[in-house]
Amino acid sequence: MSKIKNKKRTRIIWRTVLSVLLIIAVGANIALYHFSDVISAYFSTIDMDSKEAVAAREKSTDIVEQIADEGIVLLKNDDHVLPLKTSKEKKRKVNVFGWSFTNPIYGGTGSGSADASTAVTPKQGLESAGFEINEQLYKAYVDTGIERPIVGMNGQDWTIPEPEPSKFYTDERMKQAKEFSDTAIVFLARSGGEGADLPVSLDGEDTFNPKGGPQGPKGVRYGNKDDLDANKHYLELSNREKGMIDAVTANFDQVILVVNSSNTFELGWIKEYSQIKSVINIAGPGQNGFSSLGKVLAGQVNPSGRTVDIYTTDLLKNPAMSSFGDLYYLVENEDSSYSIAMDKEKVKLNYVDYKEGVYLGYRFYETAADEGFINYDEEVVYPFGYGLSYTTFAQEVIPNSLKWDNKNISVDVKVTNTGSVEGKEVVQLYYSAPYTGKIEKPSRVLGAFAKTDVIKPGESETITLSFKVEDMASFDSKYVYTSNGGYVLEPGTYSLMLMKNSQEKIAAVGSKELSQVIYDTQARSSDQQVAVNQLNRELTGEGSLTNVLSRANGFANLNQVLTQDQTYTVKDADKSMTVKGKVITSDFIDYLNGIRYDVPADKRDQAPTTGADNGKTLKEYVGIDYHDKRWDSLLDQLTVDDMVRLSTLGGYRTIEIASVGKPATLDYDGPAAINNMNMAANGLSGIAFPAEVLLASTWNVDLAKQMGESIGSEARAYGVTGWYAPAMNIHRTAFAGRNFEYYSEDGLLSGKMAAAVTKGFQSKGGYVYIKHFALNDQETNRTNGVLTWADEQTVREVYLKPFEIAVKEGGAKAVMSSFNSVGNTWAGASSGLLKEILRNEWGFTGLVKTDFYMINTYPYMNYELGIRNGNDVYLTGAAPVGVPKVQTESNDTLWAMRDAAHNILYTVANSSAIDDPMSSQTPTWVKITIAVDVLFALIIGFGFFLTFRNGKKQGKETTV
Repeated sequence: MSKIKNKKRTRIIWRTVLSVLLIIAVGANIALYHFSDVISAYFSTIDMDSKEAVAAREKSTDIVEQIADEGIVLLKNDDHVLPLKTSKEKKRKVNVFGWSFTNPIYGGTGSGSADASTAVTPKQGLESAGFEINEQLYKAYVDTGIERPIVGMNGQDWTIPEPEPSKFYTDERMKQAKEFSDTAIVFLARSGGEGADLPVSLDGEDTFNPKGGPQGPKGVRYGNKDDLDANKHYLELSNREKGMIDAVTANFDQVILVVNSSNTFELGWIKEYSQIKSVINIAGPGQNGFSSLGKVLAGQVNPSGRTVDIYTTDLLKNPAMSSFGDLYYLVENEDSSYSIAMDKEKVKLNYVDYKEGVYLGYRFYETAADEGFINYDEEVVYPFGYGLSYTTFAQEVIPNSLKWDNKNISVDVKVTNTGSVEGKEVVQLYYSAPYTGKIEKPSRVLGAFAKTDVIKPGESETITLSFKVEDMASFDSKYVYTSNGGYVLEPGTYSLMLMKNSQEKIAAVGSKELSQVIYDTQARSSDQQVAVNQLNRELTGEGSLTNVLSRANGFANLNQVLTQDQTYTVKDADKSMTVKGKVITSDFIDYLNGIRYDVPADKRDQAPTTGADNGKTLKEYVGIDYHDKRWDSLLDQLTVDDMVRLSTLGGYRTIEIASVGKPATLDYDGPAAINNMNMAANGLSGIAFPAEVLLASTWNVDLAKQMGESIGSEARAYGVTGWYAPAMNIHRTAFAGRNFEYYSEDGLLSGKMAAAVTKGFQSKGGYVYIKHFALNDQETNRTNGVLTWADEQTVREVYLKPFEIAVKEGGAKAVMSSFNSVGNTWAGASSGLLKEILRNEWGFTGLVKTDFYMINTYPYMNYELGIRNGNDVYLTGAAPVGVPKVQTESNDTLWAMRDAAHNILYTVANSSAIDDPMSSQTPTWVKITIAVDVLFALIIGFGFFLTFRNGKKQGKETTV
């Protein structure tokens, strides 16, 4: 009997084990189904060695070098020291000083980074151009064991890597160098990246935090104790670098300085060293851009790059620097329930004031000089749009070529190479609008530009420059001429100037007395609706900007604007308190929380139709106008779950929706390459393109279009449809961490470059996500929903300008919204920004996606408010973990999701994904899972069969 009981107990145990295994298997399959999108994205295989991929990368490599050829900027060339002639028969010997020559900056860090592990080094670039490097000196730098400090999203070490001068630059070493060559090149480099801005003081007080924080890590600074100097910032010579410069100039009379930095470097100090004959700037050059450095130094390429920012003597004197970085209102309130507060007793509300207004960069310095407010030569080292050549050019306006009617302006400029070397020239046309004191205006603004082809000595090329009269209108955000705001051409004299750069005039092109024109009842020709103040709710209210820089009386309010205190304390009280010149009430926290989290009550009585069986597929809607009513039949087929998943699972893809035949797409990062830094899948990284600063420095729109085409071809070969690029925020200061992946301080130059890249990429079937929309011009506190205060004139004329051009001229099909707030409203939930300006005014018909979303980290990125106000998709990088919760019982939310689905489906339908979907084949992991499931089912089934069969057999034996 005991034997029978033991067998029965064994059968029970085995059945229990098999049942548990079955439950685990079912649970695992449910989880796999739930996470299928993420797994597919992670394990998708992309053939990097296909014929198409190899050909695309080869083309990209060529374009990278062309960009570097034209983007290197020659800033100084006294005594015509450059070029340094080389020959195949005899290499030119040079000494290169500076540790960074052994480990340069190829781009930046974060989402704008690219794989440069196989990139051409500066040493290789110089050697391929015919130079012989002092190997003994080079090896000495390598042997120091210094490593490039990490400046990344998980922490920063801002150490400037150089050996200690007194120990390294010994008499023996310098003697060896002089015997090797009489020519010295000094190589300096600065890095930057996503997650932190560059230090404005090398004080060494902050501690390095290796863990950092999500997208906003802390940490500085710093290994070289002798290099700490609270009176110096990151973008000037460090103490060690100055020691190196002193040592080199004491031993060499012919010194060439190479600055490898995308952030504008402070260069006023070079006037102190007569031995420094030439200065070159090369921003992050990508895969093989350092080959171009060698060619430029050797004269094999004639430099034609121009500065994209003004170079000032003191970068900290930029008016924008007075409100940049870690600024906050400190609210003392023990009972605060503010959801982002790190300390409940002291709530820090981060903010930034764009109190410089429209006077940013060259617009301030040129205007201030014209007003007699500054001595230009003392304040400015190199103007905006500045750059030298190995040849000389003459530019002249062709007589009677100026055409200026009520709508358009155009002029022909003849460019002649008057030197002895072939080269390219940049032609720049600026305008000056009348300043009446009613609307702020810089004294000159870039209106149009173009770059010539290669012009041989003695030959000429004619360039036509054109723009619209309405482009000279200023935005009246203070209701001087309008009741709701709007663009205005004030009456007075408008002038055109042909310039070498923002400072040097070549010729007066013409002027015209214009009558007053107010675009309040009729829109500008490029707008779909009249532009009015759309950001009032966001940009006005408690905490808003009240004192903006004015040109009146020669910038009489400058000191008042710059010296406003940067920290405000508001105590819990029932009445308003004036604190440091600002009025903030004790209710501000509740007021802000209401804007960020309170979802309005539904206005719709009925939910949209869902789950209809209309038999439509997305492929039938290719080329169908966005506003065509036929879309309703397709949208009716979407289920509520379809719409939820489509809008919440947007991390580096858009998901497949079977009910309407929508394929999945891969959307990868940029702007320097097709890469998937955050996804880790496939080890995918396309060719590393130069930093956007280097591209903009070419001032060559055709080359920008070729870059877009090349990256578009790579994307097509990799099966990638969406590209998180181009990035086009403004260089508000030199210290912004992501300046490397933005173009310029000027909105027109940035916009034209972005539009060209956009056209190029989308011509290959993909769609871009122009980013970060908008006012995301610093890294500090950007993920805290920093309150960004500016008047709407400043926002529109400077910071929205690149996006406007990219939409209207580039045809951008997707937009990435930004982390920060526009005034008091998260940019991703600003109806004025995303619906009125972007869609209704500019005519955008694509999709809008958030920046990286984490539900517990960025709670202000409220899903309900975002989806209702024009943000269609959430970039959930680890989706479906951490996806936003959706109130599907809300009719208004359902209708908003339907609109979002329309935008997404329309974008995908008009992309290459509709013909070549990544979802057309069953993923390998799914096939493996199915095979394992079948095998597992057979094993478990057989196990149950055996236990039950043996149980019946045992039962019969017991009966007998």
